[in-house]
Amino acid sequence: MNTLSLPDGALPYMMKKVLDRLNGYETLSYTEAKEVLLGITGGMVNESQMTAFISAFMMRPVTLPELAGFRDALLEQAVKPGLPATDAIDIVGTGGDGKHTFNISTLSAVVVAACGYRVIKHGNYGATSVSGSSNVLEYLGYRFTADRDILMRQLDRAGICFLHAPLFHPAMRRVAGIRKNLGLRTFFNLLGPLTNPVQPAYLLLGVNTLEAARLFHYLLQDSPLQYRIVHSLDGYDELSLTGPARLYTPETQQVITPAALGLPQLTAEELYAGKDVKTAAAIFSAVLQQEATPAQQQVVIANAAMAIHTIDAAKPFSDCLAVAAEALRSGKALETFNHIINTN
Repeated sequence: MNTLSLPDGALPYMMKKVLDRLNGYETLSYTEAKEVLLGITGGMVNESQMTAFISAFMMRPVTLPELAGFRDALLEQAVKPGLPATDAIDIVGTGGDGKHTFNISTLSAVVVAACGYRVIKHGNYGATSVSGSSNVLEYLGYRFTADRDILMRQLDRAGICFLHAPLFHPAMRRVAGIRKNLGLRTFFNLLGPLTNPVQPAYLLLGVNTLEAARLFHYLLQDSPLQYRIVHSLDGYDELSLTGPARLYTPETQQVITPAALGLPQLTAEELYAGKDVKTAAAIFSAVLQQEATPAQQQVVIANAAMAIHTIDAAKPFSDCLAVAAEALRSGKALETFNHIINTN
């Protein structure tokens, strides 16, 4: 296979070769992927070439070296808030499962913080839905900020803060319009869970395809992260409890069922939140106020327990469930959320 050399200042002239190779079903090395994306987000590539480059990866899956290169390019350009990462977790999903669930991972993050763990959650507006984590948080009154002092106060007082991706990845503005106009999932959707600018030591990641789960697993095995990757086999990018799920850890992979976790099996209808942020936000509030359905509460508790188990693997999962349930039902999770809404 031909290789691409990218000397300083040459990228605008080399993009045609890049696109020719991609159209010929060739792949990029780690270095090539990183340099090309740095050039794109650095404004050295025109819009037509950017669109063609992004579209090429809608025709075939991104490879492991390409994903690693794209990730490192974005992290290199990210705004670093300087928050402590060694004891923190991010709880995030790739989105794009088309299930229109309520914001389970965001609620789980609040519950985990209420249990006494530090959560630094990276998120954004929904790319292909209206109820991304940033959509519902903004609707409920959370004010996004990159101010370290405010974020530290939220961590100190509530154990959680939210990093709205556009504030920490300004380079992504170069491709924002193209992504919006395409209106489809691109490889950038895979990068969101990998590019938390703090890089917390722990990660609970939900993905919507088995192929993506394996790709993330292979990538993260070479990192110092302690992680759990969850893919519900019926397509949810979280532990949906609607059937079996594939679970990956740095050491193992296995299929888990609701029954094996000591939990009831739920239905898709019980997790559905409609197609507008108002409905998703109403369910979000209902869960915290203990006015939600048993199924809505149970799926949040299950995902919070999986996050706790990611941090404290020695703790029996049943104990993790009990701790998460108590944080929700005691009102501590609601108190935690109110703290960050009122901290500025």
